[in-house]
Amino acid sequence: MALDFNHVSYYENRELSWLKFNQRVLNEAKDNNLPLLERIKFLAITASNLDEFFMVRVASLKDMEHAGYTKCDLAGMDPSMQLEAIHSAAKSFMEQQNNTYNRSIKPRLEKIGVQIIDAYENLSPKQEAYADSYFTETIYPVLTPLAVDASRPFPLIANKSLNIAALVTAKNDSKLQKVKAKKGENEFVTVQVPSVLPRFVEIPAEEGYNESYVLLEQIIEKNLDKLFLNYNVICAYPYRIMRNADLSFDEDEAADLLKEIQKSLKKRQWGEVIRLEVDSGIDKRILKFLEKNLSVSKEAIYQMNAPIDLTFLMKLNGALDYKEHRYPAYTPQHHDRIKPGDNLFDCISKGDIFLHHPYETFQPVVDFISQASVDPDVLAIKQTLYRVSGNSPIIASLARAAENGKQVTVLVELKARFDEENNINWAKRLEKAGCHVIYGLVGLKTHCKIALVVRKEEEGIKRYVHLGTGNYNDSTAKLYTDCGLFTCSELIGEDATAVFNMLSGYSEPAQWNKLVVAPIWLRKKFYELIDREISHAKMGKEALIVAKMNSLCDQQMIAKLYEASSCGVKIHLIVRGICCLRVGIPGVSENITVCSIVGNFLEHSRIFYFYNNGLEEIYMGSADWMPRNLDRRVEIIFPVEDEEAMAKAKHILDVQLKDNKNAYYMNSEGEYLRLDKRGKTLISSQEEFAREALRKDKREEKSYFGRRFIPRLAMEEES
Repeated sequence: MALDFNHVSYYENRELSWLKFNQRVLNEAKDNNLPLLERIKFLAITASNLDEFFMVRVASLKDMEHAGYTKCDLAGMDPSMQLEAIHSAAKSFMEQQNNTYNRSIKPRLEKIGVQIIDAYENLSPKQEAYADSYFTETIYPVLTPLAVDASRPFPLIANKSLNIAALVTAKNDSKLQKVKAKKGENEFVTVQVPSVLPRFVEIPAEEGYNESYVLLEQIIEKNLDKLFLNYNVICAYPYRIMRNADLSFDEDEAADLLKEIQKSLKKRQWGEVIRLEVDSGIDKRILKFLEKNLSVSKEAIYQMNAPIDLTFLMKLNGALDYKEHRYPAYTPQHHDRIKPGDNLFDCISKGDIFLHHPYETFQPVVDFISQASVDPDVLAIKQTLYRVSGNSPIIASLARAAENGKQVTVLVELKARFDEENNINWAKRLEKAGCHVIYGLVGLKTHCKIALVVRKEEEGIKRYVHLGTGNYNDSTAKLYTDCGLFTCSELIGEDATAVFNMLSGYSEPAQWNKLVVAPIWLRKKFYELIDREISHAKMGKEALIVAKMNSLCDQQMIAKLYEASSCGVKIHLIVRGICCLRVGIPGVSENITVCSIVGNFLEHSRIFYFYNNGLEEIYMGSADWMPRNLDRRVEIIFPVEDEEAMAKAKHILDVQLKDNKNAYYMNSEGEYLRLDKRGKTLISSQEEFAREALRKDKREEKSYFGRRFIPRLAMEEES
């Protein structure tokens, strides 16, 4: 009987899989073997991740629920079932976050001399005096207390803002007030904790500490009576809301996409409340009042026994100067074929150049555009931009190129989530400089990473291309692992020109030479590559697929992998985040392993290896195996064909599959466990790549190299 590879029991729900990924990040924060300040960073990241998850993914499910959408996902769960499961898992997760902060992070900070006071009752007299003075001089002028009564309706509370809710009663002895007091009636007031001020305030350190901090909301709570002089403050508690922040607009009806997105950005502050965070000891009267006026369901109320919004820990981490409690600083190294000051066009003309960030510096990519902007032989520059840094040198170079009279075409993706406003600003600047700016395509996000430089040389017009797996962002390039390729291949150059013609003029090429482009051609190409391995396996030949990506949740792609596994194809997947595929299903996925690596750098590169009966093929690019990447985005996957570049790409996969320090492996229950380290030499792929980049003699790169990519599978339970 034929197997049904689409059976719901073979799949993990996407949202629950994402929560498991965030749990792996939280495990780093809980790991006592890591430097303390790195653990603080990881804890802050989990909080930031969860905020975005609620604003987008949970919000989307709420929209479906409101619309009466009952279709089930690939795991057989309808929107209501998913929301119930998410709230249950997220509450357990946030409890772990709070416990990590209270029982581990905070006490260990105190051991190194850093005190965080998150209850004003714990201030010493000297600290109290300082906090009161800081309130009067700095905080009070920017506060706006708001009362709620018959004449003043409940105010609009901004998304992600931290607020303090209080019950107050009038001090005067009016008859009305006496009646209210007798009935137990009080006035409700709220005040927003100003985001323009630091969340943590340094105060005089007590004996035994190097530095002491108090949270901003505690200073406000302590001095709340100064905001309501004619009232007695009965009780006060912090709260925070998360709203639906998913942009929604009809692109077909939007005459001006830029203006439409600008309008939608303003609406993001006032979407439906998706989550309400409150202090665990909150007065029931205040909680009931908030629940009613914010129209929030009971399951979406999260009671916290730690400071609300732990994202503040990221800035605290940056403010603390304790190098011994951090990872040693790593400086990205120069590529051995590109020396500072080299003419990049000369370097690329000698052969393809493979870059591995952040181990190798991103500077050549910045220099590629910078040199092109002033090179008198450069005629045109074309580039896609999805996310760029706050003060991007690439943007400056593109503007300079246009001012120098070069033809500059830039596709700025306005729909890059949470970077929309930043990208609008850059787009306006580029237009002002004379660049031709394309604002993405209707109905599709342009997510591919490609830059094309057209240069006039003695032998004629020559095209230089950079293709990458990550954004043209010089800041995140120091934090994310990504790969890039410089080439002046004529065939890829022709394809690059076709890509930009397609983006700017809706002109589809009759065929592609080397590049594989979504949304039309990519899915079919991957199916063909997998089917070829299936064919080899059926003939009794060795068949192998190794794929590294951020997320895997496309049902058709997973079903194709199940088919390959059932035919004997060995499949090793390195998936950082979401993975809806399940391993160890008899007859279905017994030949599949799933590995997830969480380390100091964010694993972001996408690499796809196919053994092809010994005629190996490797592709890299911007696309994960998700429906949005395969069907709803402009993506590019490019082949790695240069012998040296292929060896480097294979080496990356090989070392990562031998990682037994930062790697988790999925078991047949869908849980992620670390590998058994007993008696083993510890291998951290990120540390190994950093060491290799630092070594001048890189011959040792082959120490872990082997084409069979055999990972260690013995696991240990999480301690």
